[in-house]
Amino acid sequence: MKGVILAGGLGTRLNPLTFVTNKHLLPVYDKPMIYYPIETLVKGGITEVLIVTSGPHVGHFLGLLKNGKEFGLTHLEYAYQEKPDGGIADALSIARDFADNGPLAVVLGDNTTDADISEAVKNFKSGGHVFLREVPDPQRYGVATIDPNDKTKLIDIVEKPKNPVSNLAVTGLYLYDNKVFDFIDGIQPSDRGELEITDVNNMYLKKGELGWSMLGGYWTDAGTFDTLYRASKYWFEKHQQDKK
Repeated sequence: MKGVILAGGLGTRLNPLTFVTNKHLLPVYDKPMIYYPIETLVKGGITEVLIVTSGPHVGHFLGLLKNGKEFGLTHLEYAYQEKPDGGIADALSIARDFADNGPLAVVLGDNTTDADISEAVKNFKSGGHVFLREVPDPQRYGVATIDPNDKTKLIDIVEKPKNPVSNLAVTGLYLYDNKVFDFIDGIQPSDRGELEITDVNNMYLKKGELGWSMLGGYWTDAGTFDTLYRASKYWFEKHQQDKK
């Protein structure tokens, strides 16, 4: 399985910090944000990675990450998303050639976690797989509904609902087979003008091909000032604990 890190967008929620560099290169405690998703993939056994990015600061990635060898990557590619506001699914569509008809682990570049996804990667056969997490602010995410009569069954995902029916957020970590690109081709822009990854996940769901699991360990996105602070605080405290 190969890995794709989606590190595009303009990061406007973090202005003025993102006037000077890409959001995903901002520091989360002692590392640039992009290090965390790279480490998640490598820890999961994935060493061939594509980083999809956009905006005026794309050259900063190459100077920082180089060829990825210091992270344990065997192959690192970069791709450019011409429409930084095109949405997550639009960014993922750029990975079609890189996937080479194989499965992908996809992670959003502002996600930081110490979860181990290696078992899910090893056991993945086909379809799609999402990782869920209980959160205090589900209206910021795709929100999953579990069948009350069958707790193993996922029945719906709604993107950023004003009145969430649960607190189960779809984290920015996904596993897909190669049908994901056909599904992306079949969706239309949302009211926000974006190709939503939630629409792709719901297409898998309608075909009965979307698995899910709860994401263990620590997880947060770092795409707002509040979550950037919380992520930095967690990794600082973890670092202090590890030194004891």
